Amino acid sequence: MKRLILVFLLVLPALSFGQARKVWLYHADNFYKETDYQNALVNYQKALSDSVGLQFATIPYEITQANLKIKKKEASLDSSRTVPLGDYIQHQIAMCYMNTFDYKRAVASFRATSTFKSYPEDLYYLGVAQMNNNQHEDAVNTFENYIRSENYSDSLLRSAQLLITGCYYAMDESHMKKKVTVEMMDTTIFNKGTSSFAPQFFGRENRLMFTSARDGGVIFDPEKQVSAYLCDLYWTEQDDNGNWKDATNFGRPLNSAQHDASSSFNPLKLTEHQSVIYYTRWNDTDRTKKAIHMSRMVDFKFYESFKLPESINVEGYQSINPFVTMDGKTLYFASDRPGGQGGFDIWKVELDESGMPISDAENLGRPVNSELDEQSPFFHDVSSTLFFSSNGHNSIGGLDIFKANYSRENKAFNNPENMGLPINSSMDDSYIIWDKFLRKGYFSSDREPCEFGHCYNIYEITNEPIVIALEGNVFNSETDEVIPGANLMFKDISFVLPDTNLIADDEAYYNKGLAQNQELFIKATMPGYFADAASVNTRPITESMTLHQDFYLRPIPKDEIEIEGIEYDFDKATLRPRSKEILDELYEFLVLNNNLIVEINSHTDSRGSDAYNMDLSKRRAQSCVDYLIDKGISKDRLVAKGYGETIPNYLKDDKKNPVLDSSGNRILLTEDYINKQTSKDTQEEYHQRNRRTAFKVVGEGFNVTTE
Repeated sequence: MKRLILVFLLVLPALSFGQARKVWLYHADNFYKETDYQNALVNYQKALSDSVGLQFATIPYEITQANLKIKKKEASLDSSRTVPLGDYIQHQIAMCYMNTFDYKRAVASFRATSTFKSYPEDLYYLGVAQMNNNQHEDAVNTFENYIRSENYSDSLLRSAQLLITGCYYAMDESHMKKKVTVEMMDTTIFNKGTSSFAPQFFGRENRLMFTSARDGGVIFDPEKQVSAYLCDLYWTEQDDNGNWKDATNFGRPLNSAQHDASSSFNPLKLTEHQSVIYYTRWNDTDRTKKAIHMSRMVDFKFYESFKLPESINVEGYQSINPFVTMDGKTLYFASDRPGGQGGFDIWKVELDESGMPISDAENLGRPVNSELDEQSPFFHDVSSTLFFSSNGHNSIGGLDIFKANYSRENKAFNNPENMGLPINSSMDDSYIIWDKFLRKGYFSSDREPCEFGHCYNIYEITNEPIVIALEGNVFNSETDEVIPGANLMFKDISFVLPDTNLIADDEAYYNKGLAQNQELFIKATMPGYFADAASVNTRPITESMTLHQDFYLRPIPKDEIEIEGIEYDFDKATLRPRSKEILDELYEFLVLNNNLIVEINSHTDSRGSDAYNMDLSKRRAQSCVDYLIDKGISKDRLVAKGYGETIPNYLKDDKKNPVLDSSGNRILLTEDYINKQTSKDTQEEYHQRNRRTAFKVVGEGFNVTTE
C-alpha cells in the first residue's frame, strides 16, 4: 500500500492554526497509524470541533490512508492528491467509524464525505458501510453509482462488483437456512467481558478453549493495564449433564500482559504427557505486529512460549489464526505476507513430530483466497472441508463464513460456498468450528449491538438435519433396458450396521436414505445376470443431497467364457505367474458373484493323441480350481472339466464377436478347417486359439452362508 501525502495549500501564519488542534491532529494521525482507531476518533473529533480556519491549514507530515487492506499496487490511491484539511478530518472520522465497526455512524459520515471531490472512494466505503448495516438494497445502488463514476479505483471497482454479488445473495430468501438455529452462548462463562471469540476444541469435543477480554485476566501493571480490554486464552468443559463449567484462564506463562488470542491445540501428544498449543500474540504498542506463538504443555502446565520461525512469521507482516489438522501434520493460518492474492490469505505449512514447521508456507491460492481478506481457517477432516471467513467472495456484509470442499482426486479446493443466513449476518462472522458429524458448531460474530460498537460474541449452531439419499436404476448392460425386481444389498464397510436389502420397483428404480460418515458397498443382483457393484462414501458430505448410482447387469451367457491369457509350462499343468494374476481377477469376480457355481474347463489343440489331450486338459482345469480353492472359493462352487480337443473354439473378429459363414453359422476351428489355411502362421494362431481355459456358469443360488 502506498502512503498518501496530504498537502494542504494556502499557508497562513502559524498562529492561525490553533496549537491544541494541531496536537489533537498529530495524536489522531499517530493513533490511526497504530490502528488504535478509537483514540484516533476521539482526537479527530476534537480537531474538528474548532472549525475556524481548517480550510487554510497545512501540515508537514505523512498520513497513511487505509484502503481495506488491499496490498496490490493498483489498489493504492493517488499519492499526489491535495485536499482541504476539513475534508481530510471528516474522512478520517468516517474511516475510524468503519474500522471500529460502528457502521451506523459510518453510513452517516460517508454519506457526507462521499460528496466531497477530495475523496471519490468514499462513495465505495459508503456502500460497504450500508452493506454492513444490513442496507443491502441501498448498498447495491451506491456501488452501482461508484462503478458509473469517473473517479473509481480499478481495485475498488473489482471489489464493488464482488460486493454487489454479496448483496444480491443476502436479499435472496432461498439462502436462509430455516432449520439452522443460532444462539448466543451464556454471558457468565463464554460471553463475559468486553469481547469473546475464536472457540476451538481443546483435545475433545466437550472441551473448548477460546479468547476473551474480561476482568481477572493476566496483567503486569495494574496502574497502566486494564484486564477487561486485554485478550487472554480460557478453557472450559462440559460436566456429565452437558453443562459448561466456569471458564478457567490458562494463566502464566501461556497468557501474558499482551493480547493472546485465536488458539489451536495440536491433537497429537508429542510424548505421553506433552502437547502443543499455537496462538496469536500482539501488543498495544504496535497492533500491526501480530505473530503466531507456540507453547508446550505438560499436564496443563506450560513452558514459556516462543515466536514461530519465518516460515510462518515474516518480519514486517502479520500472521494470525493458527489451526492444526486432526493428524497434527498441517498448520493452517492467515497472513498478509508477500506472495498472496491480496489482504489476508490462508496459508498452510507442514509440521514435524515435535510440532515445528518443516517446509515453506504454501498459499492456498484461488479459489479460496481473493483480493481481500480470508482468515480463521478450520479444516474438517471427516468431510475434507475447509471452513474460513472472507469479505472477498459473495459476502453479505463484513466477514462471512464460507466452506470449500477439498477434492482428494484433483488435489484442489472447490469454489467457496457462502454458509448463508442465519450463520452469516450483515456484520462480521468468523472462527467457525464443527463437531465430527457437522451437527453442532461454534463461531464468533459481532451481530449484537454493544456499548463499544463492535464486540465479538461466541454463538452455538445447531445444523439443519443432513438428509442423504441414494437413488438410481438397474439396467441390462447389453440392451440398456431396465431390470425390474433386481435386488440391491447394502453392506457397511466398517461392519457397524447390519446388511440391508432393497428390491427395485417396476421401473427398476430404487431409493434409500443414508447416514453421515458411512462408506457402503452396494451390490445389485438378478437371477440370470452377473452382479454389478459400487461403493458410496458419505464422509465428505456436509449438506443434504441426493446421490445417484445406476447398476448395469450383464446377462449370463449359455456358452463358456474364455479366460484369456492363461498359460502353462510346456506339456505340463503348472500355472505360470501371469496365469495366477488372471485367476486373481476371476477370484474377485467369483467373490462378487458368490451365488454362482461355475465349471472351469480346459481345451487343447488337435495335435497329440485324444487320450493324452484329454488327460492334459483335465489336469490343467484342476490346477485352476485348486488355485481358486486355495484363495478361498468354496470347492462346492467349482467344477474342473477337461475337454481335450473335443470342443474346438470358433472364429472371432477383432471385437471378439463370432465370425459367421454364408449360412449364418459360427465357423468352428476344426482340424480340417485349420489345415485348409495356406499360411503356417494362421494355422498356428488357430491352434493356439483352441488351446484355451474358460469358465461356464452351471448353477445359481449357491447358499453363501456355507462358505
